[in-house]
This record gives sequence, C-alpha cells and structure tokens, in this order.
Amino acid sequence: MILLGIETSCDETGAAIASFDPKKQTVSLLSNTVASSMPLHAATGGIIPETAAREQIKYILPVINEAIQKAYKTSLIEENLPVDAIAVTIGPGLIGSLLVGVETARTLAYLWQKPLIAVNHLYGHIYANWIYRKETIQFPALALVVSGGHTDFVLMRSHNDIKVIGATRDDAAGEAFDKIGRLLDLPYPAGPHIAKLAEKGDPKKFSLPRPMIGSHDFDVSFSGLKTAALNLTKRKDIADVILRRSRRISSAKRSFGMSHTVRPFAGVYTDRSRSAQDDKIINDLCASVEQAIVDVLVKKTINAAKKYDVKSLLLGGGVAANEHLRKELEVKSSELKVNLFAPEKRLCTDNAAMIAAAGFFTKKRSSWQEISADPELYY
Repeated sequence: MILLGIETSCDETGAAIASFDPKKQTVSLLSNTVASSMPLHAATGGIIPETAAREQIKYILPVINEAIQKAYKTSLIEENLPVDAIAVTIGPGLIGSLLVGVETARTLAYLWQKPLIAVNHLYGHIYANWIYRKETIQFPALALVVSGGHTDFVLMRSHNDIKVIGATRDDAAGEAFDKIGRLLDLPYPAGPHIAKLAEKGDPKKFSLPRPMIGSHDFDVSFSGLKTAALNLTKRKDIADVILRRSRRISSAKRSFGMSHTVRPFAGVYTDRSRSAQDDKIINDLCASVEQAIVDVLVKKTINAAKKYDVKSLLLGGGVAANEHLRKELEVKSSELKVNLFAPEKRLCTDNAAMIAAAGFFTKKRSSWQEISADPELYY
C-alpha cells in the first residue's frame, strides 16, 4: 500500500510518499520533502499564524510535486500515480495552516478519485516510530509526545486502544524551552540552542524547580519553571550577563555582515576574560533548565511504565530530538528491561512522513466531501 502524506499544521509544509509492509508492520519512505518558513518566524521570535499560512499557500504544490518527482520521476499532473490514498493532517494546529493542507488534499482526492485519510497530528508523532523500524514494537506501549504545544503520556494497548493518561496543565516542555530561551536572548526556536549550550554547562549550578515531579498522576506543568527562570534573569548580575553577551554576539554578526535579532549594539566589547565568564553562566543556566525539564519527563515516564507494565516506550515530537532526554530515558528503560523507541531526529519535527505512517494504521477512509480542518482536535 502506498500513501501520499500531507502536513501543514504549523509552519512546515510537508509532503511524503510512503509504502507499508503489512507483514512486518513497518513503513518505508519513497520521498519526504519539507519546506519551512522558520527563518521568517525567527526574526519575530515566534510564529505568526497568518505569515505561516501565506507561505504554505506558496509552498504546498511545489512541495507535493517535489515529493512525487523524487518517488516516481514524474510530476503532480500525472493522472495514474500509483498512490492508493491521501493522508492529511486535519488537526490540531493553526486553522489557516490546516486549511491549506486539507483543501489541497481534498482537491487532489477529487481529481485523482482517491480516498482520503484524516490524520490527527499527535498520532503522527507517535507513528513516526514505525518508519524504518526493524524491531517489533510490542504492546502495551507508552508514548511520550513532547513538543512546543504538547506534553502527553499516551497508553497504547493496541492500534485501536489508545488512551491519554497524562498531559500538560499549562506550558508544554517545548514552549518552556522557547520562552526561557527568549529570556536569555537566544534565537527562535530556542530548544536546540539551549541543548547545544547545555553540553558545556553545569546542570547543578542553578537550583530550579521540578514542578509536579512528586505528584501521583502523570500530568506535568512547566509554568513554575518558566517563572523561576524569569526571576533569575531579573537578577542584576544575570541581566547584565545576558545584555553583554547579546551585544557581543550582535557586534560579531555585524562584523561579518550577518542578520541578527538581538538587542542593538551599544559599544565595543572586547574583554575576553569576562566574555568567557558570561558564556559559562549562560551555559550553566541552559544546562540547569534542560536538566529540570528532563528530570520531570523521565520520572513521569518511568512511573507510568511501571504502573501499566508496558513492554515498549515511544518518543515523539520535536523535543524528542533532545539528546539528553534520549540518553536519560535509554538508561532508565534499560534498567526496567523495556525497549525504548525514538524516531530519527529529522522525523521528530513536523513532517509528512509521520502523517503517512499514521494513515496506514487508520482504518477509516473518507471521500473528499467528508473531511474538514479541526484546530481543536485532541486524541
């Protein structure tokens, strides 16, 4: 079986051609193309929904065409493409962005006379684990979906028995990374930058809270961590470090003719000793923030794995690409003798391959008249 997957829930525009082996229950990719408007959003420090949707209108047909060309060496206008169905994200997400993908999928389904598969974006992150998977994922399985908008613990007893057992009560882990990164004047999205700086920092340097780490449920909350980080950045010594570092980086970028989004340069900064000290403080802050988030996620995941006696742990979502989180979970899951599965890092962020993968396990097929975008969709 071969599917065309389409993903436009946020700022990425993705299309993929994927095939499914029912005997092995694995997904293979013939192509996977993604166009992102992230550079535009980086300049404003966050995603502007209207900008994202307008860019997706420009990208959607070229991206689908490229995916088809890579898979079949032909074009979008070919009438006899060997595609059995079209899987498309219908939610959750930004309504303008979702409409771009959904309406394009409906049009192609009408023209090609192919069935449509409505896919929940969150299931896509979970089913990214079935792409190129050689080992068998055994049930019951526990999935940790962790991204900018979601931090969810999902129990899977089978492909038809999926239940959310815990979720974020306020800020998701990815949002906490991004908001704290903004306080530190790091580029957007801040998660990868925090992870990179954290490699050189001391995670014990700053005492930060682990909200709800001791609660007996599987809900999480990161607003308290964000507030604690905000209070740290308001301390005069930390605030001065952030300002000096931002000015220094701004100056360096100007020297090389690079664009920047940090505060305007207000003087030459050449004290290398102080520069190293400032970098160390920022690195320690990043390491402390990352460790606080990872501690909560790992503790909750392992507690849930024990309670439900799962045989597999699954990671999904953009934050699932965080190397420190992967390593911590690998150690703990090994102690439990539970197999840990995580997608390739390129498949953790939003992409159409994961939507196609979820489509293979979704039984319902619809006509082009029957599906619509649903930004409030949940599990």
